[in-house]
Amino acid sequence: MNGWQSWAAVVVFVATYALIISEKIHRVAAALGGAALMLAIGATDDKSAFFSEHAGVDWNVIFLLMGMMMIVGVLKRTGMFEYLAIWAVKRARARPFRVMVMLVVITALASALLDNVTTVLLIAPVTLLVCERLALPAAPFLIAEVFASNIGGTATLVGDPPNIIIASRAGLTFNDFLVHLAPLSAFLTVVLVVLCRFLFRSSFVYDETRALEVMALEEREAIRDPRLLIQGLVVLTLVVAGFVLHPVLHYEPSIVALLGAGLLVAVSAVETGEVLSEVEWPTLAFFAGLFVMIGGLIETGVIGEISRSLADAIGDNELGGSMLLLGASAVLSGIVDNIPYVATMAPITADLVHTMGGDPDHVMWWALGIGADLGGNATAIGASANVVVLGIAERNRQPISFWQFTKYGLVVTVVTVTLSAGYVWLRYFALA
Repeated sequence: MNGWQSWAAVVVFVATYALIISEKIHRVAAALGGAALMLAIGATDDKSAFFSEHAGVDWNVIFLLMGMMMIVGVLKRTGMFEYLAIWAVKRARARPFRVMVMLVVITALASALLDNVTTVLLIAPVTLLVCERLALPAAPFLIAEVFASNIGGTATLVGDPPNIIIASRAGLTFNDFLVHLAPLSAFLTVVLVVLCRFLFRSSFVYDETRALEVMALEEREAIRDPRLLIQGLVVLTLVVAGFVLHPVLHYEPSIVALLGAGLLVAVSAVETGEVLSEVEWPTLAFFAGLFVMIGGLIETGVIGEISRSLADAIGDNELGGSMLLLGASAVLSGIVDNIPYVATMAPITADLVHTMGGDPDHVMWWALGIGADLGGNATAIGASANVVVLGIAERNRQPISFWQFTKYGLVVTVVTVTLSAGYVWLRYFALA
């Protein structure tokens, strides 16, 4: 790491991260301020920040979020989320822990088929309504769903953006991810349910009066606009199909989401301005600032230096290397967003696999994916889904602080990453 700009970029990033953690100022202001400083010191420039595929704002993430937020905004007007909230509570007999288990399992499964960001955008409104009906604090349920989305997203190629990057670099298929990571994801979802029983036990307060009120409701009466609901569900189905068929159609999820949003606005009677008002603009601004800051670290060689040091430490030791890569990826993905981290590590991992003479589905690729996906649970800004849910919670006056999220995230990450290390050792070394 050479030059004053490299060290200045590190100082800016650390200071910004400290401000986000301390919550002295709003995280959006901190991220945009950090991005501005990165540009001011020359750690990055306009071309890199706005047009670079590897060191700039990831517009695919931004527009995926925007498109799905617009679709969700239309669906909210139909009463669909109220319907689902009442249905879920009645199926769980209004027992708080049963409700959480149902939401966690649904989130994990949906995250494997969609992506984790889209899933939390759809599940979070239902959760907020469920908690309102049962007079429960929403934060524990939302946090548990974030964990489930990142764990469930590990299972498939389309479940988490880092998996798409790995698949592209390594030449892996949708089925490769199912065979190698879906069993681990299913096991860790069960582990998460057990952890939730203890981590959030103080939140499972059963209010009999509220429960009886909800049980007496007829969910069908919640639907306010059946025609709009049909239009929205048709478009959402097409969007989901587009996500799942990504390996065949080769349309990026962001394109599919924008096409779906545009189609829904065109065919429905909802005003465009009303739809755009549902977009979480502060969340999108936070992502943009974060991407620019991390781009500064990439452009000045900071992340590259860290990655090369990791590669030097690994050498040709497959077992030690896979464990180091898994652990380091989990730690670093909890500090920086896992998308740019994997984009930086993918070519280095490819070189490692080539040096070891491995196949395309080499253990090093799975170690990178597992570490990056699960490490995103560690902190409030470790993965895209985390940031999105914090934005939704804040907008609905149910704010989740950085430390409130992270104190649970660290526990979940340590447990799941440790179990994953055992899975990697058992599957690829002990039983190979």
